[in-house]
Amino acid sequence: MSKLKPRERDAIVQALRAGVVPKLGLRHVQVGRVREIEELVKDMDRIAEGGGAIRLVVGEYGSGKTFFMNLIRLVALEKGLVVMFADLAPDRRLQATGGQARGLYAEMARNLSTRTKPDGGALASVVERFVSQAQRDAETRDVPTGSIIRERLGYFEELTGGFEFAEVIRRYWEGHETGDDELKSAALRWLRAEFATRTDARKALGVRTIIDDASVYDHLKLMSAFVREAGYKGLLVGLDEMVNLYKLASAQARNANYEQILRILNDVLQGSAEHLGFLLGGTPEFLMNTRRGLYSYEALQSRLAENTFARDGLVDLSGPVIRLSNLTPEDLFVLLSNVRRVVQGKDEAIPDEALEAFMAHCANRIGEAYFRTPRNTVTAFVNLLAILEQNPGVEWRDLIEEIEVTEDRGEDLADVDEAAGAQTPGDDDLVSFKL
Repeated sequence: MSKLKPRERDAIVQALRAGVVPKLGLRHVQVGRVREIEELVKDMDRIAEGGGAIRLVVGEYGSGKTFFMNLIRLVALEKGLVVMFADLAPDRRLQATGGQARGLYAEMARNLSTRTKPDGGALASVVERFVSQAQRDAETRDVPTGSIIRERLGYFEELTGGFEFAEVIRRYWEGHETGDDELKSAALRWLRAEFATRTDARKALGVRTIIDDASVYDHLKLMSAFVREAGYKGLLVGLDEMVNLYKLASAQARNANYEQILRILNDVLQGSAEHLGFLLGGTPEFLMNTRRGLYSYEALQSRLAENTFARDGLVDLSGPVIRLSNLTPEDLFVLLSNVRRVVQGKDEAIPDEALEAFMAHCANRIGEAYFRTPRNTVTAFVNLLAILEQNPGVEWRDLIEEIEVTEDRGEDLADVDEAAGAQTPGDDDLVSFKL
């Protein structure tokens, strides 16, 4: 295993204590799920070679969905892909009419990452790389840079929304050539979907459209083509917390989002998406609930149905749905050992006996949930190590029985109204109409 850097150690410890997934150093704590990772690595290779991929990562709250998705995100960066990740929320979703879809795209654009800038904020670097490559190409061919820019962007004008996209890139290049930072900033704002009105965009850039709710998916396809022109191998889009679509009170709003997922799924499965992949994370309810989940949309249910032969211990990881296998107690022991090594380094003040006692205590408190959904278990263990580290005279045996561990049930869905047509004030959709 590669050497643990102090920055990675701090990021891992702080994230695990807070019950969230660290963005750095995941390889130092990863255990299990080898086959699932191997399948997703193949997907990343397929995207880099010009294909498309879509996976729904399904697992219970606390089972490691976000950890798994972040691990694949790091794999994608190592493979030379550009990554756009975001969590869905009440004000961020795939399809809307009140700015929520544009808000989701803006969040993804802010989080855009490359191998050299893995923490996000890499959009400007990608555009600069495109311009720099065009300048080098122009020098090699002894032609004006502007003609190379126009040549490389000619393809985009044939795509939906591509004419304005290409114009914005040209405007960025103009700002680059003339030293006009304000023009460059305006172009980046447009690419990050930060213009709320067409009027503002026209004043700043001379373009007549913006990235709005209706054009989010089209612009993801444009971005995948653009990062290719900038020298990257493709684009991976990651969307977590998809259960927020399940929670939408309006059946019309849910179905509009599910139609968008169906469009993406069809494009990928039919080969229309090039150098583009999607990773969607959600709970079993989001997938399988036949009243509110993806299975409530018949076309999606037929496409996402599991292989009927995959039973009695047989698995099929080739379909769009990846169900995260549960960790075993042995996996959790290895995980806790990895966490111990990260927190304490080589000087392991807490022995394996303590790990076994801790796991037995958790099993008595919450049963099998302690290893099947291990988020709270790991957080409690990190807290134990923190006490032992800062209080040298304390014995681990004195603390084990005092540790509070609760089953991770995630967000309460009991208050979700099962009435398919329920509406809430302020929803996108028409509530009532009278003549």
